[in-house]
Amino acid sequence: MVERASALSGHYQRGKYGKPGEPGVVLSEAPGLVLYQLSAWPDTLEQVGLIGSEFIGAETYPGPGRVMVGSQGSLLRIEPLKWWCYGLTEVFCSLPVDMGTALDLSHSRTHVRVTGDQAQVCLNRLIPIDLRLNACPIGSVMSTSLHHVAITIWVSESGTYELFIPRGFALSLWEVLTKTAAQFGCEIT
Repeated sequence: MVERASALSGHYQRGKYGKPGEPGVVLSEAPGLVLYQLSAWPDTLEQVGLIGSEFIGAETYPGPGRVMVGSQGSLLRIEPLKWWCYGLTEVFCSLPVDMGTALDLSHSRTHVRVTGDQAQVCLNRLIPIDLRLNACPIGSVMSTSLHHVAITIWVSESGTYELFIPRGFALSLWEVLTKTAAQFGCEIT
């Protein structure tokens, strides 16, 4: 497997920034992203979903806009006929062409975690989606835009906002995130 180089490496320093006191927003890059996209044909949706769920160690696959966490990884239903397999310990190779396609997206995205008491408020200043728990409950995934760039957000089981950002925009969006988070007190870990 090819060694993955971070798009943010060397462009930030860990520490606290902005408003003094306890940080309201904590930003971190999640290193070593392993992300595969599974695409099904309309008539093979259930078969491909079950293959994905088996691969992550879960009994079933998630519905649209939802995430299923298994013993080997997570399955994010990002579109009606597509899932992302996240955090796998094994390499996902392929699907039979008559069932669908599998594509390694690991090098095309940067994974940023946003946590803290003010994380939802901070992100809602940047994206056009209501991130309150009644609108975006834990275990949901959605596509949106941040500063005119398409991103994917997963509200993980810990309540962390997992952002999957196109690699080519990672640095500029990181700068937007850190500047916005500074008003709440930002810690980069």
